[in-house]
Amino acid sequence: MAWKVVERRIGKAGAVKRREARQREWDRQYGESGWEVGYVLEGEFVPQEQALEQVYQASYEAHFDQHPRDLTELIQTAKVLRNPHAEATTAVDLQVPAILESLQRRGLTLQGTEVVDIGSWNGESSHALSIRLSPLQVRCVIEPKLTLEQFWQERKCLAVWDEYE
Repeated sequence: MAWKVVERRIGKAGAVKRREARQREWDRQYGESGWEVGYVLEGEFVPQEQALEQVYQASYEAHFDQHPRDLTELIQTAKVLRNPHAEATTAVDLQVPAILESLQRRGLTLQGTEVVDIGSWNGESSHALSIRLSPLQVRCVIEPKLTLEQFWQERKCLAVWDEYE
């Protein structure tokens, strides 16, 4: 028994209503516990929750290793991180939790006084750092030719539990 990919490039999760509608359709088609969204990593299907650590968090870790000034500026400037796009659209916020986890793993905390956006909304951001730390700019640790956002959206797939695999 194993996960079998049935649909590739399923695209963005979208806002709450769109996500829930898609999930209800997959529940109807495959059963409530019969499907999973994830990624194929090294030839194996990996559920999205696991890929968050292996791809999303690892990409921010690598970015901070390669750009220590961004890490220093973030720690010195930010008191709070926010994702303006997720707030405006009810989309899923992945970057703020990934960055906060990266800081925690390094034993670091935000020491600044400002709210720092991670990414932008309608072309506006709070700081230049907001753009540098956007998943539209951070390289994917798995496929460095892609940004984290490109990988996350283009490689996302739907798998179903296959009892006969």
